[in-house]
Amino acid sequence: MTIRSIITLPDPKLRLVSQRLERVDDALRKMMDDMTETMYDAPGIGLAAIQLAEPVRLIVLDTAKPDDPKNPMHLVNPEILWSSDERSLYEEGCLSIPEYYEDVERPAKVRVKYIDRDGKEQEILAEGLLATVLQHEIDHLDGVLFIDYLSKLKRDRVVKKFTKIARHAAEGPRRI
Repeated sequence: MTIRSIITLPDPKLRLVSQRLERVDDALRKMMDDMTETMYDAPGIGLAAIQLAEPVRLIVLDTAKPDDPKNPMHLVNPEILWSSDERSLYEEGCLSIPEYYEDVERPAKVRVKYIDRDGKEQEILAEGLLATVLQHEIDHLDGVLFIDYLSKLKRDRVVKKFTKIARHAAEGPRRI
């Protein structure tokens, strides 16, 4: 398994709409394993392939508590079939927007259809943290970031901050 680099805001690739995958094969399972290892190393609880600059409809996640055994899920072509009218509020963060957290309101429950790592169609009814993570990661596949749910003022501040950080990183150290 290989730990891969996670792209961060303002990288325009984060706004791409990811393409459906046609099949699950050994190459895709290797990518799933790399993504899982990268997610754990970051550390995070969810990761979309586009965050590794791979514009395909693949997400990995693991909402197990830190002291529980790891329980990764691999979802190919995930699709929300239904979401509840009931809402929940969670503080969200994102590996592509490091060290920035805000409360986001989303449907409390979702039903998601996907293909598992063995190529079998599955459905899951999720609530709580799992529902939030699924929605957050599926949003990535459509070029949507959690900051898009914030007010324009907050979103603009975050984008400006990360654009400035990226510009300074590209310029390199200043010499006096």
